[in-house]
This record gives sequence, structure tokens and C-alpha cells, in this order.
Amino acid sequence: MRPIGLAASVGTHFTFAVPGQPTAEIACEVLTARPDEQLTLSWVDLRAEHPARWIVDWRIRRQGHGTRFLLTQTGFDIDDRRQRMARNALERGWKVTLPRLREVLDHLER
Repeated sequence: MRPIGLAASVGTHFTFAVPGQPTAEIACEVLTARPDEQLTLSWVDLRAEHPARWIVDWRIRRQGHGTRFLLTQTGFDIDDRRQRMARNALERGWKVTLPRLREVLDHLER
């Protein structure tokens, strides 16, 4: 997804453009921004019939000779079938995306 208007500053509103036909948008707001420590966003899929507001939180901590990375996405109503399906799809997506993030970070360290 391509961010449009993203600035790591609390209160910033921006969107992620989701490729496809038609292009979809995820509306976001930066809730927490602590450099080298934490970024927290609210996340609403504008194409959803019944949009839900989710919170995505990225945290990093130095640990030994490396870094611990924790991603948490909350706000799903798992009693709602659509939200449960969205949660499961996003979980699969993060499993694909996160290893790629490591590749990018490893490349930057070189």
C-alpha cells in the first residue's frame, strides 16, 4: 500500500492507497509517534460496507545484539463474521509483509 500524506506526527490524517480496480483507501490517523520506539495508527477501510476502526501498533526495542519488533492490530469484533474474516485476512497479510520488512531493514544496515 502506498501512503498519501503520512507524517510521523500525532494527529496526522493520511490514507493508504490499496492497489486494485477500483483503487481502495484506508483512512488513518497517527495516534502515537515516538522515534525509534513506537508508531500507532487508527485504520478504517473506507470500502467496507460496515467500516470498523482498528488500531495498528508497531513497537521496537533493542534486545541483545538485535531488535525486538512487536506488531499488534486490535479493535476487531470477532463475533461479527465479516470482521473475523477481515482479521484472518490481515493476519495472513502481515505474515507475508513482515519478512519483507526485515529484508528492507537488513539492506539499510549495509
